[in-house]
Amino acid sequence: MTHRISDIFSIQSPEDFRKLALQTFKFQYSNNKVYRQFCDLLNIDPSEVKELEEIPFLPIEFFKSHSIISSEKDPVIIFTSSGTTGMQTSKHEVIDLEVYKKSFRKGFENFYGNIEDYAVLALLPSYLEREGSSLIYMVEDIINRSGNPHSGFYLHDLDSLKEKLDYLESKQQKVLLIGVSFALLDLVEKYTFSLKHTIVMETGGMKGRRKEMIRTELHEVLKKGFGVPVIHSEYGMTELLSQAYSFGNGIFECPPWMQVLVRDPEDAQTLLPEGKSGGLNVIDLANIFSCSFIATQDLGKKLGDGKLEILGRFDNSDIRGCNLMVF
Repeated sequence: MTHRISDIFSIQSPEDFRKLALQTFKFQYSNNKVYRQFCDLLNIDPSEVKELEEIPFLPIEFFKSHSIISSEKDPVIIFTSSGTTGMQTSKHEVIDLEVYKKSFRKGFENFYGNIEDYAVLALLPSYLEREGSSLIYMVEDIINRSGNPHSGFYLHDLDSLKEKLDYLESKQQKVLLIGVSFALLDLVEKYTFSLKHTIVMETGGMKGRRKEMIRTELHEVLKKGFGVPVIHSEYGMTELLSQAYSFGNGIFECPPWMQVLVRDPEDAQTLLPEGKSGGLNVIDLANIFSCSFIATQDLGKKLGDGKLEILGRFDNSDIRGCNLMVF
């Protein structure tokens, strides 16, 4: 490998990112059989790729059908996506858990400071009810490292969670309440709050539990129910090892080792300028032993100044797939 893991987490400038991304592309082209086949199919000559915009992005659906690994080693853990019955789920085979830990720890700290300042309350029932969730792995680590005796997971016990939030609020304790959307809605349908010391963070996710709501509608209901001025959001996925965060209004920022480009929905090889909506191509340099260049099924647009608005998902993304899938 042409660069060390530590280089990923010490990026200081756009030029650092560009250089590292190009090195990562060449490393993954050489070491990831599926990604190399995909690039060859597009007639990409890696020696001619000189800019970020020239790097091919692997459709995220490949994680459902192929082993996406840039290493000879066996995975130490396999994260899987949630899916409805009968639907094929994504598998992310992780070679080095230390890279994942470093990514989510440093990423969180970048945006929220020292985890030890918080009590962390997690309302993630649908994730806790299955094996292999990368989100649960991350939140469990955050809970443990907060060192706060009140931190913990809540499955369906909304009454205890209400009591805990009220108690911590009375102590003026900084709290991070991280929850899946439908469970946060369940909580504010049962109780109302007036939280002054709590960050409420949604991680998305209705997945058949409720009718889908657009983010603005969801956030209005949650803001009112929790008595908070904004709802924070976390943007991550099984296939990534890094997360983007939003301090409100669905406007996200990435850590220095992650970037998003926007592609034309009608032509996957064409990238769009700031302000234009399209499919999100994510560069996650922490994905060094997998694939760092992923064409997701999410829609969004770049707003400038490193900010990004996420608008939702392509319709029927599981069904429609991608015309580059067959080889």
